Amino acid sequence: MDYTLLGHSGLTVSKYALGTIPFAGTNGFENAGGMTQETANYMVDYALEQGINQFDTANLYSKGESEITLGKTIRNKREEMIISSKTGVQLSENPNDGGATRINIEHSIDKTLKRLNTDYLDLYYVHLWDGQVPVEETIQVMNDLIKKGKIRYWGVSNYSGWALAKTHTLASANNMAPPIAQQIYYTPEAREAEYELLPAGKELGVGNSIWSPLGEGLLTGKINRTQSGEAGTRQGDGWPEPYIKNKALFYQLINVMQEIALNHNVSVAQVTLAWLRDRPNVDSIVLAARTKAQLKDNIASYHLQLANSEIEAISNLTTPEPIYPLWHRAMNAYDKASEAEKIYLSEYNKLMNDKNNLL
Repeated sequence: MDYTLLGHSGLTVSKYALGTIPFAGTNGFENAGGMTQETANYMVDYALEQGINQFDTANLYSKGESEITLGKTIRNKREEMIISSKTGVQLSENPNDGGATRINIEHSIDKTLKRLNTDYLDLYYVHLWDGQVPVEETIQVMNDLIKKGKIRYWGVSNYSGWALAKTHTLASANNMAPPIAQQIYYTPEAREAEYELLPAGKELGVGNSIWSPLGEGLLTGKINRTQSGEAGTRQGDGWPEPYIKNKALFYQLINVMQEIALNHNVSVAQVTLAWLRDRPNVDSIVLAARTKAQLKDNIASYHLQLANSEIEAISNLTTPEPIYPLWHRAMNAYDKASEAEKIYLSEYNKLMNDKNNLL
């Protein structure tokens, strides 16, 4: 397992992280997982044995019970573990029980620390952008938590590019600690993060951590044109996420990845993770296995090397449409692009040239 400093910080993290959305499986998260404490203990121990030191949770997951389960797995291993959690999603009818406000963040961190049975978090995320709250308030309270020793670093999740830049810029301009990481959704099927988020993270010194790399169960190979999701899983029982913009393209992608998986005698999930692992500007990937077998299979993907032709087969099929101003920059200002964004602009140029040749 390789390690990297997360964003512009001194926090060393493994390329893969273990997510805990399948832990507990209660309070609306029954289809996302559910496991015994013994299984959760095993997963944490196995992840550590494989070199994974990141463990991610949120107060949203099973409304705190995933944090409780993760807390019980820590035992005497706290110093080996980089633990992150999140707050911000509205959890009750209390108007102050959600958002990026001082009152919610201060209440949430104390409850999260108690559930995790730890004195501090290594990384604390704002789970979603709150456009109703002054950004300065969020920045200040996160810096206050750092000074109090309740968190070491903070991050954001599901922000837009401009919201990320605004947050980071205001923090830096006021000599306060900016976010060091962002958690974002990014898969071979959903590559919108390439437009701004991935290069913005690299440029700003914000680590890019990918949540649900298997598309919340879509990209496991168990769903295709002739087979729907299994009962008792997110995709089998009406889970509303993720949004699929082009179902025909999704099925094409599954076919391509199934062929690649067959060539390597591995799962489609492994192919998905191997493609993501080596994409530009991806710093860490959060795995969220429901079973011991799935965890072992997911981690095994770290040693899967796809051929260049296989990587291109996936990449060329799903290159995002170059929305403005990206198509204009790709055509007219490629040489002015930073290294963080050149790979995406070059893919847009290839896509545009291929289409123009058909006219």
